[in-house]
Amino acid sequence: MRRKVGAGLAFVGGFLLVLGILAQIYAPGRLMKTPLDVDNTTHLSGTAQLSDGEKLVSSPVNAVSITHTDSEKSDDDVVVFSNSSCLVKVEGDEGDCVSSDDPANRLITAGTDNFATDRVTALAVNDPKYLPADAQPHEGLVNKWPFESEKKTYPYWSGDLGKAIPAVYKGTENVEGLECYVYEATITDAPIEVADGVEGTLDSTSRIYIEPLTGAIQNQVEHIQQSVDGKPVAIIDLEFTPDQLKASKDDVGPQVTQLKLLTKTVPLIGYLVGIPLLLIGLALLFLGRKDDGNPPVTVEKKPEPVGTK
Repeated sequence: MRRKVGAGLAFVGGFLLVLGILAQIYAPGRLMKTPLDVDNTTHLSGTAQLSDGEKLVSSPVNAVSITHTDSEKSDDDVVVFSNSSCLVKVEGDEGDCVSSDDPANRLITAGTDNFATDRVTALAVNDPKYLPADAQPHEGLVNKWPFESEKKTYPYWSGDLGKAIPAVYKGTENVEGLECYVYEATITDAPIEVADGVEGTLDSTSRIYIEPLTGAIQNQVEHIQQSVDGKPVAIIDLEFTPDQLKASKDDVGPQVTQLKLLTKTVPLIGYLVGIPLLLIGLALLFLGRKDDGNPPVTVEKKPEPVGTK
C-alpha cells in the first residue's frame, strides 16, 4: 500500500515539476511574440491651435491610427506592419478621416507608413525582404514596447525627425486598472519643414503608458508645437479617448492574465507543490522497498501433547 501511495505521489509531483519547468522555459518563447494577425484601430482626441495667418485659432480634433500586419511578408522572427493615420478638426460627423479636398478644410494631416519589427524585442527591422522599396528606414521602438518591459530608457521612433529619440522611464501609473510604466520622449527646438518650403522648429513631449508584461501601449499623451521664426503656428494636444482607454484595457487584460498564469503561477505551483510531492513519493517508495526486503517473521506453534491442558 505504501509503495502504491508513493508511486502516485511521485508521479503527480514529477508531472507538476516538469509542467512548471516547461511553463517557465518553453512558454515565454512561444507566447511572448507579437501576433501575426494584428488589426488595430486607435482613437485619440484633443485640441489643435492653428494659425490663420494672424493668430492661433483653437478647434477640437480627432485622430485615428489604423495598424494591421502583413501576414504573408511576416515570419517567425519579424512582423511587418502597414499604418495609416489621420488628424481632423471636429465639425460634425466627419468619421475617422476626410479627403484633402474637403470643402470645410477639416483635414490637418494624413499619412501612411510601412515598417517591420522584431517579434520579441519590438525594435525596428530594416531588412528589404520585408518592406517595399520606398519604405522609410525606422529606428528603435515603433508601435509597442518589448515583452517584460524594463524601467529604463528605450529608443523610440519619431516620424517627425526620421530617427529614434530617448524614451525615458518616469514612473508607474494606473490606467483603467492596469499598472503601467510611463515613458517620456521629448523633442526641443528641432529643425523641421513645417510646410512645403517653410522651415521651422518642433517642440514636443510624448508620454507613453506601457503595460510592462505585454509591452502594449495603454495610453499616449502628445503635446506638439511647431514654430516659424520663434512664433507658434500650430499647437496640438492629443490623448487616447475614454472609449479607447477601455478598449485597450479589454484587449490587453486577458493577455496579461494568461501570461501571468502560464509564466508565473504554473511554475510556482510546479516548484512549491511538485517538488515536495515528488520527494515524499520517492521516500515512500524507498521505505516500501526496504520493508519488502525483510518479510515478517512467523512463529511456528508446536502442537500440544494430547491430554494436556
